[in-house]
Amino acid sequence: MLLALDVGNTNTVLGLYRMEGENPAPTATGLSNGSVREGSAAVDTGLSAMNPGLAVHWRVTTHRARTVDEYGVLFVHLFEMHGLSASLVTHIIIASVVPPVDTTLRRVCEKYFHVEPMFVEPGIKTGMPMLVDNPTELGADRLADAVAAYTRYGGPCIVVDFGTATKFEVVSARGEYLGGAIAPGLGISADALFSHAARLTRVDIKRPSKVIGTNTIGHLQSGIFFGYIGLVDGIIERILGELGTQPRIVATGGLARMIAADSRYIQEIDEMLTLEGLRLLFERNRNVRPRGRAHEMRTGGEAQRGPGMRAEAKAGGQPA
Repeated sequence: MLLALDVGNTNTVLGLYRMEGENPAPTATGLSNGSVREGSAAVDTGLSAMNPGLAVHWRVTTHRARTVDEYGVLFVHLFEMHGLSASLVTHIIIASVVPPVDTTLRRVCEKYFHVEPMFVEPGIKTGMPMLVDNPTELGADRLADAVAAYTRYGGPCIVVDFGTATKFEVVSARGEYLGGAIAPGLGISADALFSHAARLTRVDIKRPSKVIGTNTIGHLQSGIFFGYIGLVDGIIERILGELGTQPRIVATGGLARMIAADSRYIQEIDEMLTLEGLRLLFERNRNVRPRGRAHEMRTGGEAQRGPGMRAEAKAGGQPA
């Protein structure tokens, strides 16, 4: 099975996929079809219909200072908690926007899963022309979002990824990555307000029942929530003006479900879009990537270790 890791500044999302030709993916213990357990793994009919190979997924906090063993024990425990074995994992792909944890996660994959991971980085084959000034600057998660959105919804399309930062990705009708925008995320926008206004206390960020608040908590919730909706719709509106055509507009990320429902423009909510993009990127690169050390670890044989992912992607890939 394929383990996909989307490593963000706030959260890391893990998804376990059944590979083509494998037996049906196991269902996590205690989670029947159609159920979701908040804060842990989730297997549900809605996700299964949209992501037929996705067996289970988790969302955990990203910690830059966490050690190899701390991450390893956490990941293995998540598997075991739901009746799954780490030995099910035969391949791993990682999209990370947190460079300090990359080496740690590589060692976790090798030590606890006995797999050499593939990283989404410059040189990986995407199948998507990149019409930006410097494609190497594009975050791995943004690339995965764009690839998955075009594959699933066609073009033109816009992805709005609600995370620590809110990212807008624009893909043309011909499947070209045109560019996008990055705005401060809802959480850090609120943090900035609370940290710079001495008399304002932190409040739960949620949709208030009305815009005109009648107390300080209501005032803050209204300004933060509806103000952010205005930011999102304002940027989308300007993108639409530049595109001159009507695209499919898709929301993803941890805050997508809370925010997107009030947008005038967002049409779809696809919470697993980034993971699906990682699966697609893995499929497009698996045949050009020798098994290398992962094969040695699993067979215990004398297979010659192949070059690392960085060298392979640059030699056999195309600009990302």
